[in-house]
Amino acid sequence: MTAARRTGRRRVVGVVGVVGSAVMPASLFWVVTRSTRCSATSSDRLSGTPGCRRRPGGGVAPERTRSRAPDRPRGSGVGPRRVHRMRTAKRRPRFYVLLCVAVLAVAALVTVVVVRSFAMVTVDPGQARKRAKAGLSAGQVDCSLRKCIALTFDGSPGEPTERVMDLLAQHHAPATFFLEGRDIHAHPEVVRRIAREGHEIGDHTWNHPRLTEVPDAQVREELVRTADAIAEVTGQRPTLMRPPEGRTDDRVSKLSRELGMAQVLWTVTAKDYATEDTELITKRVLDGAGRDGIVLLHPLHKGTVPALPAVLDALAGQGYTFVTVGQLLAPGVPEPGTIYR
Repeated sequence: MTAARRTGRRRVVGVVGVVGSAVMPASLFWVVTRSTRCSATSSDRLSGTPGCRRRPGGGVAPERTRSRAPDRPRGSGVGPRRVHRMRTAKRRPRFYVLLCVAVLAVAALVTVVVVRSFAMVTVDPGQARKRAKAGLSAGQVDCSLRKCIALTFDGSPGEPTERVMDLLAQHHAPATFFLEGRDIHAHPEVVRRIAREGHEIGDHTWNHPRLTEVPDAQVREELVRTADAIAEVTGQRPTLMRPPEGRTDDRVSKLSRELGMAQVLWTVTAKDYATEDTELITKRVLDGAGRDGIVLLHPLHKGTVPALPAVLDALAGQGYTFVTVGQLLAPGVPEPGTIYR
């Protein structure tokens, strides 16, 4: 056989070695390549191809040769096993990159789902009534037919709160009181009177912090501690809470939902914390008042209680029916975590 022919056959074997090494085990690879060297034409077999020997009865078989390391085959170039290792090394980084991308994608999707599931939900009283699964109980005010408004008072249950209740009693006006927990045990009789006279009590935290600026544990403590105090004095646990300054977010909504409390904001504020002008306080309330409205007032400030008689008279004269927040939403039931305004 000519030298050119032998060289060509070696090139074929080399190509087979490179391709084979990437798709099959090394032991099987050597069997295939050696068989390839012996699978020649009949003329090659008759001419005594190197590396093959004649079988008894005809044909050729691989020639027994001296053993050598499988990763150092004859000829020039990189051996099959070394090529296999190089290819594997190139593939591994790409595999790990793809794996990391997939993990990050799944994590991002889970984060989006979790965040959306705890996103703030704001509902107005009219929507709450439409969502109701049951009708009104006997004796309940139907705010879908009447012009209702809810007066709400934030603060500690001190002496100004008693004067507020005296004025509300004169006008047969129920209201909702969001109490700060730190003074509940100092004025238990006032708290009992609020409940006894048909008013509603909500949770306004223990120390009045901005809930959006404190950690989860403190949010829970502020709300739970106050709710416990209200329950101890009245025998009834609050289902409504008002975040101080109305500051809430997705996190606070999630925590209030876990604690079984709905969040109540407002539609109009007198900003009585910034002025002692009784006429200005009255004007702000009347200008902002509307059907299904929620009014925010603070008995502690000096101008609030003196403005209340004029506010009550004017609203009653405009045909408003005074209700608590719970009555305003009825027959809807306040949903924990939801914001009502």
